[in-house]
Amino acid sequence: MNAKRLEQLVQQTETHIECWKQFNHFINVARSKKFTPEDENNFLELKSIIAQDLEGIFSAIEVQSPTKEEIIALMGFAPSLRYLGEMGEGDLRGIENNWHKIYIAWHSILGQLKIKLRNDDSTSLFRRK
Repeated sequence: MNAKRLEQLVQQTETHIECWKQFNHFINVARSKKFTPEDENNFLELKSIIAQDLEGIFSAIEVQSPTKEEIIALMGFAPSLRYLGEMGEGDLRGIENNWHKIYIAWHSILGQLKIKLRNDDSTSLFRRK
């Protein structure tokens, strides 16, 4: 993979991680049971963005963890804020636990991509001399 594509992938992964932060925010919004129809629409839009970004990232690199199935399953457990708001605390904690595992896995992938980008940059600097 060339350096420009690798830089784009790093940026795409960083953006994807920001979406994961928002997903967790919406879990907490649902827990409070104080959300609007606009919040509900934003949550559904966020899930759409996550699913689309997921396809883009997975088509560019081979990812062992998180798996696409794990991510889709998590999003399936959270079909709407209303649904999450009606869940018990134990179920919400289970969703948060799965979210956290995926969130950490994405940071690991991002770290690997950044290392590869740095190594590629160092190699190209040595080739120029």
